Amino acid sequence: MLKIAVYGKGGIGKSTMTSHLSAAFATLGKRVIQIGCDPKADSTISLLHGEPLKPVMEYLREDQEPQSIEEISKVGFGNILCIETGGPTPGLGCAGRGIIATFNLLEDLDLFEEYQPDVVMYDVLGDVVCGGFAAPIREGYAQDVIIVTSGEKMALYAANNIQSAVKNFADRGYAQVKGILLNHRNVENEREKVEAFAKANDLKIIGEIPRSNDINRYEEMGMTTIEGDINLEVSQKFIELAKKLLEDES
Repeated sequence: MLKIAVYGKGGIGKSTMTSHLSAAFATLGKRVIQIGCDPKADSTISLLHGEPLKPVMEYLREDQEPQSIEEISKVGFGNILCIETGGPTPGLGCAGRGIIATFNLLEDLDLFEEYQPDVVMYDVLGDVVCGGFAAPIREGYAQDVIIVTSGEKMALYAANNIQSAVKNFADRGYAQVKGILLNHRNVENEREKVEAFAKANDLKIIGEIPRSNDINRYEEMGMTTIEGDINLEVSQKFIELAKKLLEDES
């Protein structure tokens, strides 16, 4: 089973990258679960034709104890099983604890045993790698971390924080950084900046996604470009990356 946690600066496009990768894996015939680990609960919306998914934390806040995976999930494009952790009421509670509570529930409901996925994707909030936000890499849920970044200064700063945090966990057998996914923002000398960061941290750039209006256009329609037009250059970039990740796993 391929288990990947996607991290990066807030607003860098993690949910877009994660959803497109999930769609790419599904197109390649893989059984996929995507778990959004963000209080906004919008990770899977482009896999569900723009329909929001009620997050697990909302059930728990209402003192409803879900009895089945079907209650807290929806099946999206390519039969991808979509789940959102959500978070506490704004201003109250800890979002990281929401992730831990959700993961505990998913274990109680035997998610992985029942669904038996080939790929599990975790879309994790921002550049916070502490508490519950570290759960995907710390508790054995994910094997690999993909760091999404552009050539922007703050995106690279966040990428460095994530790399350092994951490195601190390395000797405990937790997830390790698989590499960097460069989400182009058309910054001056962007690739050179990201290459320099990668080299300084002994990391690989495993994929590059060009700046594309098609991504925005299809997201407005509630879908990924892979569902909208798999022949687009940007769609093929995700397909190529998915193939590479599967080959590395085999």
